[in-house]
Amino acid sequence: MIRSSIAALASAASILAFGAAAAARPSTQALAARVLSDEPIAHRQRHEPPIPAAKHDRSATARTGKAVPLVRVVAANRNAVEEPDAAFYLGAAQVYPWSEGSLYRLYAAPEQISDVALEPGETLVSVAAGDTARWVIGDTSSGSGPARRTHILVKPVAPGLRTNLIIATDRRIYHVEAVSTERTAMATISWTYPQDSLIALRAGPATAPDPAVAPAVAVEALNFGYRIEGDNVAWRPVRAFDDGHQTFIEFPATLGDGEAPPLFVTGTDGKAELVNYRVKGHYYVVDRLFGAAELRLGGKHQQIVRIVRENGERRARRSA
Repeated sequence: MIRSSIAALASAASILAFGAAAAARPSTQALAARVLSDEPIAHRQRHEPPIPAAKHDRSATARTGKAVPLVRVVAANRNAVEEPDAAFYLGAAQVYPWSEGSLYRLYAAPEQISDVALEPGETLVSVAAGDTARWVIGDTSSGSGPARRTHILVKPVAPGLRTNLIIATDRRIYHVEAVSTERTAMATISWTYPQDSLIALRAGPATAPDPAVAPAVAVEALNFGYRIEGDNVAWRPVRAFDDGHQTFIEFPATLGDGEAPPLFVTGTDGKAELVNYRVKGHYYVVDRLFGAAELRLGGKHQQIVRIVRENGERRARRSA
């Protein structure tokens, strides 16, 4: 009798244990849900290493023998970013040297508008922004004719935001990385185009005065009353002259072998501003007259050559 009771209790315990195990075991639907969701994620976690932060790129490469694709993207983007540089500020304008594939940083702030200024004469095709809900993007223009210039206007609605702009024109593509801060905003950014200048300069040598540079200009009407001052550099201009409407700056024929310096014109208030000019052979052609201008090249320690138009009687030479 006692043995029968013990056996019955053992059987009941086995039934309860089996029932508890069955209850703990997931249903067919639960297993299907896990197969469709959890298990693929677990599989990826087992077979793919975690993506390290950018600062661990090198150690991750050393451990795995090759860089994780997303790490490569992070490193490439980081290396391509052009940050504001004091050497390239002109007043409140940051003037970046343009190059293919670069990402240009723009710092903006709420209640302030930042200006992205394109090259004079450049035609805007389209503007695309990653975040159009929290960034206000517009465009306008200044000037007319060949000097007409397009401006992209950028304003965030709050600090702590990031987005990117892709600006397509008839000449090139600009990639802008925009970051919003509490109060600090860049007033304007623009570009110089050294590669375009070099291509034009290497088109071929010119004689002075070059008929292609100044067609239908009488030699006796030219004014050579300009003074060249400043650093004795390889690209120092040979002379400058004007025809009463345009100014021509002649460089050594070897200028195309190196980087071309941008031209800044000094206004009546003493401030220098980038001026639009064309390159013909080894000449800069400026569609205006000026009292003083500077050619600048370099970063922290700039090379500067000053061009001053002398006051006095206009005079001409028979030979340039």
